[in-house]
Amino acid sequence: MSMTSNTPLPGLFIVLEGIDGAGTTTQTRVLSSWFKSLGRVVFVTREPSDGPIGNVLRQMMRGRVCSRSLAGEALPTGPTTMALLFAADRIDHIENEITPHLEAGHVVICDRYVLSSLAYQSVDVDLAFVSQINSKALQPDITIFLDIDADIAMKRVAERTGSRDSFETLPFQKKVAANYRQLIDSYPVGQVARIDGTLPLEEVSAESKRAIEAYLQAR
Repeated sequence: MSMTSNTPLPGLFIVLEGIDGAGTTTQTRVLSSWFKSLGRVVFVTREPSDGPIGNVLRQMMRGRVCSRSLAGEALPTGPTTMALLFAADRIDHIENEITPHLEAGHVVICDRYVLSSLAYQSVDVDLAFVSQINSKALQPDITIFLDIDADIAMKRVAERTGSRDSFETLPFQKKVAANYRQLIDSYPVGQVARIDGTLPLEEVSAESKRAIEAYLQAR
């Protein structure tokens, strides 16, 4: 995969990645608080985004928006269509939120990004196609990948309240976890820090901060 290289921007673009239940949302909050304590302006976001396409995607993932058969029966949206929608949402997200904040010198912390599409969508869609439709995405400065076994992650998901989306099943998450690990070792653009997501929250946070500090010192 070849993502668009960053034109030097004054901000810092950090992405959190991992399967459902890995702790990306929790670590996003922790890193946001840390940067704010350092006096930085922080923009926290996620994918699917809260934009128009992202909101439709969330409804699709929960079965509230669906396709229809000729007989009028509800059908899940096909994986190729979903992959295209995720890519479209990402471009909208980059143009309208991520890039303006980076241009303003802010720290942007995104809960999931391109690597999620590569790991999730390639379970059912050709990886080369998923890579191609995301090739115009802006490159993160650093990606924090929280590595965790699907069995442990799904136990965490089961403890949550609220509805679950169509991706949150153990067989599917096992495939996604395997995809992530294969991709991490060959991710060709940007720096990726691989952290054990089974560690206590404080240790995961400390490892994430150390990885970011090392990146900033080398930049």
